[in-house]
Amino acid sequence: MSEMLYTPPKPNSLPSVVALIRALWIGDGNLLGLLPAAAYHFDIGHLGSSRRGTVLFNDPAAVKEIMRDEKGIFPKSDLMVGALDPLIGESMFVTDGPKWRRQRAMIDPAFSLMRLNIAFAAMCETTCDHVDVLTKHADAGRAFSLDLAMSHLTADIICRTVFSTPLKSNVAKEVFDDFTLFEKSVAQVDIIGLIVKPAWSEVKQSPGVLAACERIRFHIGKLIDTHLEAEEGDYNDIASAVIAARDTDTGEPFSRDELIDQLGVFFLAGHETTASVLTWVFYMLAERPEWVSRLRNEIDLQLEDGELSFEATKRLPLTKAFFKEALRLYPPITFVPRVALEKTEIAGKKLPRGALVMIAPWTLQRHSKYWESPHALIPERFLPENEKNLTPGAYIPFGQGPHICVGAGFAQVESLLIMAQLISRFDFELEPNQKVVPAARLTTRPQDQVMMRVRHRPRR
Repeated sequence: MSEMLYTPPKPNSLPSVVALIRALWIGDGNLLGLLPAAAYHFDIGHLGSSRRGTVLFNDPAAVKEIMRDEKGIFPKSDLMVGALDPLIGESMFVTDGPKWRRQRAMIDPAFSLMRLNIAFAAMCETTCDHVDVLTKHADAGRAFSLDLAMSHLTADIICRTVFSTPLKSNVAKEVFDDFTLFEKSVAQVDIIGLIVKPAWSEVKQSPGVLAACERIRFHIGKLIDTHLEAEEGDYNDIASAVIAARDTDTGEPFSRDELIDQLGVFFLAGHETTASVLTWVFYMLAERPEWVSRLRNEIDLQLEDGELSFEATKRLPLTKAFFKEALRLYPPITFVPRVALEKTEIAGKKLPRGALVMIAPWTLQRHSKYWESPHALIPERFLPENEKNLTPGAYIPFGQGPHICVGAGFAQVESLLIMAQLISRFDFELEPNQKVVPAARLTTRPQDQVMMRVRHRPRR
């Protein structure tokens, strides 16, 4: 374990009433600020008072039962479905039951190991282009937004691996700009509504958000049409694999609208979640430069002419451990809300119909019962020789069971590549006098942009 424990930013735990008054007064919609100190210690407990009867589950066995949902009584909450429906319709991100199983079976092959190996070349090319951008920042000695840099990089990777289109293309840039507007707007949680509105209440979006969603779907449709109109073999990307997918029972492909739904998810989840964790990775590396040296020693052994091969990403145990620890401390999806369709009981806890059943990777992965020094940065806990000591089910940054994120492998390879390329070339330095506060929005992001400088790695 690390000799010096470093605790990266976390919200202060306030008494429930005080936290609620603060959230309503500030109006930032940050649900992390509402978590009481007890949420990091209890197995099952209520989160304040609301018409929904919000219950937080931190017990791994109960979490597994809820997420597997073999009886079909814990569908994804209206809070999530209503927020995302204008953008991604009935995609696998919001569906349940037979519809979800059909979609998942058709999409899984697009993220197979073979497909990921093909996508890796586009990941490398994109990362090299963005290394050039950071090189210019280093040469000029200027500060830049870490959040935006990671968002641009991961969005560019998604555009190139999914659609064979760079972010700088007009269509891709328009999609990114509208996604940025959507993410900022939809991320604001209506805390008053969460408290007073009953389950299955309509989640309304502003006209601006709805208009942005329409534009995004239009542009994604245009990208899909270029693939649909192309000759067989013209494209070898993720979009072409999803277009080629067939229902195993009927032999039918996805409709055009279904393709927009599914590929919209790839863009949303594929760039935003990875950008979130990479923002925290490089923030913590700037705070703890000794870790840059440790990771660099490992990475240097795997580079060939300054590049990292697909196979080499499997030979970076310490780098992977740092990435996993960042995912533990700052899971991209902070809360996973479900709703009880009927009166039921889980782990001895009786739930009324309409209860908001909350699974929080944030609290589960920082729980005092399952983690030593739960708020501290200790990447060594994820080294291969130590992972056997982890509590099964207490680490769920990508979900678990059948609902584990289809892009988990993609995100890990992408992140290790980016970490290797940037760590091998740059040192990282935060602009002074920044207060960094994690916020639960669409993903777990710093509440305000983190400003950073990079410097060229010292020559040996």
